[in-house]
Amino acid sequence: MRNPSSDTSCPPGRTGRPRSATADAAILAATRDALVELGWSKLTMGDVSARAGVAKTTLYRRWSGKNELVVDAVAELFDSLELPDRGSLEGDIEYVVLQFAALLRRPEARTALMAVVAESTRDEALRDRIRSAIVDRQKRLVVLGRERAQARGELPYEEDESLTSHTTDLIFDVIAGTVVHRALVSSEPVDELWVATFTALLMYGLRGSAVDPSGPAPAV
Repeated sequence: MRNPSSDTSCPPGRTGRPRSATADAAILAATRDALVELGWSKLTMGDVSARAGVAKTTLYRRWSGKNELVVDAVAELFDSLELPDRGSLEGDIEYVVLQFAALLRRPEARTALMAVVAESTRDEALRDRIRSAIVDRQKRLVVLGRERAQARGELPYEEDESLTSHTTDLIFDVIAGTVVHRALVSSEPVDELWVATFTALLMYGLRGSAVDPSGPAPAV
């Protein structure tokens, strides 16, 4: 899916002036601000257009409705996450988890994410858009982290390449699910000590130190 905040060209077959990246950014920021102040149920496209200083027609040319708009407003925040090379897989994981936790502490990120997740329980189309605009795009960080670790010799290459996508999904679910639950559901701190402990547990599994599931759990 194309990221609206970076799209400055007209869609194929459409004539007229190119989209303005500045206007897109203002609209997405206004959407997040409105969510914090009004909540999902009271937010309207009219609220967003007024806050962003654009006409409603401009808004509807870009997004067909509130669901798409809010998801893209959340996706823009998550697209800011980066995975600089910290020299080791542990370092990479700890950095991105701390960065993710810092993002979730921002009121606009926390409110917007919780709003779209709650609404998606009743809207299959919204779940699909969350998956394509946020989840699938953020799996890039897992792919990059694994490729670096394999190149360093920290992780083995998978003999069965068909498992690569499955493994990527699993790693993403473990990291994203655990951090979101810790930060937003349990409301506990995601500090350096917690992140180091979590990373150690994750590394245990990534390095293939799994045990027979029918036997006793390993001491960690």
